[in-house]
Amino acid sequence: MSWFKRSKAPIAEVESKKVQMPEGVWTKCKNCNEIIYTKEVERNLNVCPKCDYHFRISARERISLVIDQGSFAEMDAAMESVDFLDFKDSKRYKDRIRAAVKKSSGDAVICGKGTIEGLPVAIAVFDFGFMGGSMGSVVGEKITRVIELGLEKRCPVLIFSSSGGARMQESILSLMQMAKTSAALAKLKKAGLPFISVLTDPTTGGVTASFAMLGDINMAEPKALIGFAGPRVIEQTIRQTLPEGFQRSEYLLEHGMVDMIVPRQEMKQRLSQILRIFTKS
Repeated sequence: MSWFKRSKAPIAEVESKKVQMPEGVWTKCKNCNEIIYTKEVERNLNVCPKCDYHFRISARERISLVIDQGSFAEMDAAMESVDFLDFKDSKRYKDRIRAAVKKSSGDAVICGKGTIEGLPVAIAVFDFGFMGGSMGSVVGEKITRVIELGLEKRCPVLIFSSSGGARMQESILSLMQMAKTSAALAKLKKAGLPFISVLTDPTTGGVTASFAMLGDINMAEPKALIGFAGPRVIEQTIRQTLPEGFQRSEYLLEHGMVDMIVPRQEMKQRLSQILRIFTKS
């Protein structure tokens, strides 16, 4: 016989619910592995406030950082890649182009003219988000046209590179863009007009092997990967361990391959100084 009797129903168990954190609130730095509030990273121009790691940014973001507000006029925006070889690897090239256009816009480079602190410049900016910034026929043509724009307007040419190299889905025609763009720069040099090349992370392959390293001034962002073949391929080929920091901006500066390393926060001011020296403005 029980002396005690429940007068109320037992307390219901409270189900524990996992709190869903909205995507994109936090960013993990690839260099120092710190978890940082995304808005803090964005306020710092997409540079890690802990270790100064420079995150990759889109071509549009890059243009807004260096070109005077309202001065940029895009050219050849409607020019798009074509699958003239009906190429297919794990996916059809047509499908790769379609997917890349949805993620970004146009092609792997955005070109046009604008001003930097009032100084006119013809500018091309690579977008790594479009098929790894690979250089196909359209990219080569747009780069060549922006160089010709510099010739026509008698103004300096500025190119921000961020590329995995030539676009192999276009076979030999993608490799021909190396010679095409380099020949256009030879005309610019003959005309006595400056070319400033800014190498960002990563700049590799056929882009490095052509116009990206032909600047009158070769600049780079901190810790950017710059080279022709990747370090893993080189190690496997020569069967030796590469030096620490090999193919990074700081290593290239030490060995005379780039002229200066400029943090993103100082890029516009430094470009303005260089343009004033070249143009005697």
